[in-house]
Formats: sequence, C-alpha cells, structure tokens
Amino acid sequence: MTREMTGAKMVVQALKDQGVDTVFGYPGGAVLPIYDEVFQQNDIRHILVRHEQGAVHAAEGYARSTGKPGVVLVTSGPGATNAVTGITDALMDSIPLVVLTGQVPTFMIGSDAFQEADTVGITRACTKHNWLVKDTTALSGTIHEAFHVATSGRPGPVLIDIPKDVQFATGTYAPPKPAVSHYQPRVKGDIASITELVEAMETAKKPVFYTGGGVINSGPAASQLLRELVDATGFPITSTLMGLGSYPASGQNWMGMLGMHGLYEANLAMHGCDLLINIGARFDDRITGRIDAFSPNSIKAHIDIDPSSINKVIKTDIPIVGDVAHVLEDVLKVWKSRGRKTDAAHVKAWRAQIDEWRGVKCLTYAGSDQAIKPQYAMERLEALTKDRKDRFICTEVGQHQMWAAQFLGFEDPNHWMTSGGLGTMGYGTPASIGVQIAHPDALVINVAGEASWLMNMQEMGTAVQYRLPVKQFILNNERLGMVRQWQELLHGERYSHSWSEALPDFVKLAEAFGAKGIYCDNPADLDDAIAEMLAYDGPVIFDCVVEKHENCFPMIPSGKAHNEMLLGEAETQGVIDSKGSVLV
Repeated sequence: MTREMTGAKMVVQALKDQGVDTVFGYPGGAVLPIYDEVFQQNDIRHILVRHEQGAVHAAEGYARSTGKPGVVLVTSGPGATNAVTGITDALMDSIPLVVLTGQVPTFMIGSDAFQEADTVGITRACTKHNWLVKDTTALSGTIHEAFHVATSGRPGPVLIDIPKDVQFATGTYAPPKPAVSHYQPRVKGDIASITELVEAMETAKKPVFYTGGGVINSGPAASQLLRELVDATGFPITSTLMGLGSYPASGQNWMGMLGMHGLYEANLAMHGCDLLINIGARFDDRITGRIDAFSPNSIKAHIDIDPSSINKVIKTDIPIVGDVAHVLEDVLKVWKSRGRKTDAAHVKAWRAQIDEWRGVKCLTYAGSDQAIKPQYAMERLEALTKDRKDRFICTEVGQHQMWAAQFLGFEDPNHWMTSGGLGTMGYGTPASIGVQIAHPDALVINVAGEASWLMNMQEMGTAVQYRLPVKQFILNNERLGMVRQWQELLHGERYSHSWSEALPDFVKLAEAFGAKGIYCDNPADLDDAIAEMLAYDGPVIFDCVVEKHENCFPMIPSGKAHNEMLLGEAETQGVIDSKGSVLV
C-alpha cells in the first residue's frame, strides 16, 4: 500500500521492508534528517563507527559472514569520499553493500557548496550501479532496486546519493513488489556446455577443481553441491584466498590454497593438470602468475555468473555462464545420468603424484625457542581454536594474511573474511566488528600486522562502546612485512621506508580504549597468552611480538609460472631438486 511520507522516513521504512536489522554509519549535516528518523525507531540498530572507511569494512564483515547485504549510512563530501576505499574493496571481492550518502540540496548541486562532492561521479567506477535521487517519490523504488542489484548476479556495492531537500520533502512511498526488474542476470547454465564439461570430466586423467569466492557468494547450497561433486568424483580441489571454506580443509581431496603464496602441491597440480574446472573464480593475477605459462596443457572450463569475467584473462574452452549452485546441480544431474564415470585409474595415479608433492612439506620453517615465529603463532592459534564451530577469522593485509590462509583450516563457508582483490590495509579491525555484530556469541579473531592494524585502530572505540568481544591478534614484526620481503628478494635488500620507529605500546593502547591488552614475546608463554585472550569476555588487543625478518613461503615471484616457486626452508633442507622433483 502506498502512503505519503518524507524522504527521510522513506529511507528507514524501505530498509525495514528489505529486512535490514543493522546499519553502520557516521552522521553529518547532509544526512541528519535520516538520522532523526533512525532515532525515532527501534527496529534497525545503528552502529556508530569512528571513520566512514570503517563503516564500509564493518558492513563487509557483516555481509560476508551472513550472506545478507551490508548497509552503510554516511554524509556528503568527506563522508562519501572516506567510504570510497571500502566500496572499491567490496566491488573487487563481490560483497553486496547498499551505501546511502547524504548530498547538498538539489538547488545547490554544482555550486561548490559546503561538503559538496560529485559522489555519483566519484563512485561510478567502484560500484555496480549508483543513483542520484532528485525526486522524493522515486526514492523508495530506487532503494528497493538498489537491494536487488546489490544481491543479484555477481554481488557488489551500490550507492544512493540523497540530497537534503529530498529527505525533507514529502512523497509517495511504494513498498517492494515482485515486479520484473530490468536487471535479471542469467542463473541457469547452458545444458549443452554443461554436458561438454561432464564429458571432459569422464575422460580427464589429471583434473583439478579451482574454486573461488563465487561459490560462497552463491549461498550454502553451492558449497554443499561442490562437496558432493568433489567427493563423488575424487578429483583434487584447490581454492583462491576468497574461496577458503567452501570445501573443508579436512577433506581428503583438499590441496590447500593456490597462487602467489599458495601451497606447492596446489600450484604444481594447477600447472600440470589436463582439465582445469574453474568454479566461481576470476583468474586473478595472484593466481595465474605468468599468463602464457598458466596451466599450459589443460582444457579449461569456467563457471561464473558474470559473463564479463569469462575470457577476460584466460581463454576458456568450456564457458558456462550461470549461478554456481544452479550449474553444479545440473553438472551432478548430468554426470549421474551418464553413469558417474571417471578415469579412476589415472585419477588415482594423479592423486599419488599430488601426495608426492605434498611430501615436500612446503610450509616447513625453522623453529626457534628464542623468538616467536609467525608460522608458529598461527599453528598455536589454530590448535587452540579449531574446535570452535563458531570461530570467525578476519585479517588485515600482508604476510600475516598469507600465514593465516596457509595455517588456519576452514571447514565451512562464510567464516573467513579478508581483503583479496584490493588488498586493503585497515580492513580487518572494522570487518571483525561487523562480524561480531552479526554473530554476538561467536569467537571473532582479527589476525593482523601492526602496520595494517594501525590504519583503522580507532575502531577499537566502536568495539568497546558496543561491548564487542573481538580479539585483535597482532603479529608484530615492527616491519611492513610483505614490503620488506619483496625488498629483500627483488630490490637488492634496500629497505626503503618499510619499518616504523614509533610504534605504540599496544597493551597501554588497549587499556586507553578500555579493552584488555596482552603482550607475548616468548614461544614458551604463547599458549597461556592465547588462552587468556580467549577466556576474556571483552575486546582484546594481543601484541604477539614475532621474528622481524621472517619471509612468507612458498612464493611465486612476479612474472614467474606456477612451477617456479621459492620454497624457503623446504629448498634449503634439500627435499627437492632444481626441477621440482621430490628427493625424500
């Protein structure tokens, strides 16, 4: 039923009608009418962040861990421009967000008014779509359309810019209705192409499933169907950084993450396979390495809901446009109807080859009883938390992010939140807040580096204000670790500005915020310190001082192929020869 109301009231009503329960935001002059309406209701919870970038990352954490769109409310000018990094991050990683920005009154647009910015122009390149609403009656329909666009097809962020006079004016509110939208992405895959894929699966001798964040974005059914297909065929499976958890790390066919810092066995399997089945990944450069040497002898199939991703980077032999869950359902149906055939003998031999590569133990590192190795810190964190079904892990960006991906195991989707495509330092702390808001009784840990963590440390104020027991687990090497590693390996050990000489005392900083601070620099004390962190019913900053110059291996140097990895300790211990053959 339509009814008359102000634009500001329309915003709140539309959010209610879309099932929104939480908004992350920061008020300002151009959005105060909406905030006044937020104040006068109790159905939607507003989380006051300390910076608009934090609002968007928190909404990303909320969205990634729930599968629901995150909602952001910020003001005009700097409020909108501060949100741009988070919006771009969400676009790169396909996270559904609806961002509402205030704007100066319509009659002042273009006059360089106070806190005016061309928000629609600025965000056109980093949103799926955006709108500037100049007619109050059009506002509710625009908001409903925005939710549809954000969550349909390949998910992503959308933005609605709302001038202040539109918020004050009265118009006709229209509730959401099942009208056919002009944006209707294709979800069912072409059955002929699916049959072609099944035929390739039946004869493949060295197949690999290569999965990405699209499996998780497709919903729980996609992960379940993927697990059924992998376990039924016996084909080995690997994943991008964004797809971790779509197949369980404890699964017998799991090879671990692939890519620049992926596992030896996963990268060599990708290089040597004869059938590569890409499910919901986009052939990112951190995965492919050298394009002309990427999986050179394989038939390549690509399942993706975004047609623009297919053949964008890697030429695909079997392209299938469609939603992962729908396509996998049909793949299983066709494969079963044709007799569930695989070349079992060759697949068994292929898996034996992968097991041989696994014997390299590429994550081997030199232990120490004097200093905490970052790998050891991740091993102990995994051992002490892996039995928690409600464990959610966020990360910042850098070496610690890769160590977390290598050493932490994920059994379920939506429990791993990290910045993949944009690589945004400062992502993890606000993301962990968004996850904790969505899952108040869960264990939420942000694995951080001290440099990344400092970028949005102000959000600890949000954690304390809302009594969120988020755990900030900082691997503190007093360096910009990944930058320093590249400078060591690729730039002649010229360490240009890759460390800070003025780090805070993180324990005192925690106490200043009203949180708990924990310090540990001794491997013998680490388990007890982690247990103390886990036992504390409140926000924690854990300063874990680690070896300063540890490098993250394996590593595919820039411009190299998958079979040209640097292996660190595995190489120095002589377990492989120069051609990659296992010697032990």
